[in-house]
Amino acid sequence: MIINTPAIVLKSFPYGDTSLIARCFSKDNGKISLIIKGARSKKSSKASQFQPLSYIDTIYHYKPNRKLQILTKADFLQYWPKIIDDLHKISLSMAILELTDRTLSENDSHPELFTVLVNLFQSYNDKCEDPNLLFWFYECALLTHLGFRPSLQEYNLPGLHLPDPNSGPHSGLILASLFSGDIKNLPSEKITKIDRKIINNYLWLSLCYHFENLRDIKSMKIAKKLLI
Repeated sequence: MIINTPAIVLKSFPYGDTSLIARCFSKDNGKISLIIKGARSKKSSKASQFQPLSYIDTIYHYKPNRKLQILTKADFLQYWPKIIDDLHKISLSMAILELTDRTLSENDSHPELFTVLVNLFQSYNDKCEDPNLLFWFYECALLTHLGFRPSLQEYNLPGLHLPDPNSGPHSGLILASLFSGDIKNLPSEKITKIDRKIINNYLWLSLCYHFENLRDIKSMKIAKKLLI
């Protein structure tokens, strides 16, 4: 079967002498693993298309019994150069890509979450909002779209006591707004240092509770320093 779908590259690494393997979040098929034959040869320009954060249109051969799908063609859909030039934004973006990779299952479609991710990177590029606020917005989107949206009124989970999300000056209102899922209407309340600590801890602990393989994400060590 031939599949044509937009995708965001999450991670890529060498394969064999001249090829690449890329893990991508696609709109129609969720997380996919592609082999790009000859991408690292001197005559090929494909390697640039499969750098993390690339937003591309892909065509590939899909076989359900094969873990690696063979890429036929790829084209850039959108460039986000202002993210790459901003250390704060690129650090948070790399953490977002790794979070996405660790939380999604192969071939499990989440088209609405994909749209959220595209809009988020576009907002980073356009300098529309506080980068930290957008990062928390995406953590909320992950919990919501993957079926683990928490209740802000109950913060005791079996085996885990979460921070009270309402214990900061504006933390409860900010979290409620973020969970509403409207990237065009993010909270306008002033975010105090206490709010930042509560929001960051609440969302990160919630994600780690539901996804056990997050605690060793290297990019999150840098992101946490930027978020608080």
